[in-house]
Amino acid sequence: MTQKPLLYILVSAACFGISPPIAKILVADIPPLVLAGLLYSGAFLGLSLFALASKVRPTAPEAPGTGLRAKDLPWLAGATLFGGIIAPISLMYGLSLTSGFATSLLLNLEGVATALIAVLFFQENAGRRLWWALACMTAAGIFLAWDPDRGSFNLAGPLLICLSMFCWGIDNNATRHISARDPIQIALLKGLVSGTASLSLAWLLGMEIPWSGRTVLALLLGALSYGVSLVFFIKALAGLGSFRTGLFFSLAPFIGALASLALLKEWIGWIMFPAAGLMIAGFWLMIEEKHDHSHVHAAVTHTHGHDHEEIHHRHPHDAAPQGSHSHEHTHPAKVHAHAHWPDTHHRHDH
Repeated sequence: MTQKPLLYILVSAACFGISPPIAKILVADIPPLVLAGLLYSGAFLGLSLFALASKVRPTAPEAPGTGLRAKDLPWLAGATLFGGIIAPISLMYGLSLTSGFATSLLLNLEGVATALIAVLFFQENAGRRLWWALACMTAAGIFLAWDPDRGSFNLAGPLLICLSMFCWGIDNNATRHISARDPIQIALLKGLVSGTASLSLAWLLGMEIPWSGRTVLALLLGALSYGVSLVFFIKALAGLGSFRTGLFFSLAPFIGALASLALLKEWIGWIMFPAAGLMIAGFWLMIEEKHDHSHVHAAVTHTHGHDHEEIHHRHPHDAAPQGSHSHEHTHPAKVHAHAHWPDTHHRHDH
């Protein structure tokens, strides 16, 4: 089993994890709807500059067949609506009502939402350890909704954050269906449409779009946390499947929580300890999961990016290429057993 998808999701989680505490600072001066638009606009601008600097177009000539096709557009539209527009707007409004530390840990619920949708609607497999992990993360979310100062549950902010996590869960599962396509092209289109939609809505509602150093910081944050992070997330989806990609992405909240403590000097009381403990327990259960059994691969011919280090892509070439490449290739029927996740080649019944 190749370890590259794990590296991709860890990079994605690190890039996204730093966003809540920085966005918490920015949302004090920038309206939440405007900030959501700036973040995705920054993702589009950052990836556009990267493509120009590296002379890479959204569909590169050396990777034929990996560009988006007409049949992919409904999945991209769903991912953009839920993950690029509704989710970030809900998150920014929730962040304005919740501490950066609590918001960071609540980001773990994205894994819960992604997993539930993947299992209930897309027939991915979930072992017992993963369900225990989800239980721990859900319990932690309940702790984080408690306001020690008032002695009651502060529901408005956490509920908005939960809504954003559910929308990103839909986004993750929709994106999984096009994860074999060019991730930069997907991220560019998603950033352009999402940023334009949110900023246009803000303009129609009469909100002022500030132009200052904080605006530039918002664009830079978007380029890193929503642009670079999304590209690596899509690459991980192809190798891990929605369920495990969402759960391994749960490293991001821990990074965000530490950044909140360092940047915002926040202290939300005793609930920090059981909430963080439950999140850590859930993450440990997740990475300890084992999944190994005999399974059948039906014969298939398709085109997508791959390299020959992966066990399912060791096929002959006239001149064997080095590293990742894309071409039409055939997988013969095969029956074997090895540890695997529900990636592009392992979406089978159990």
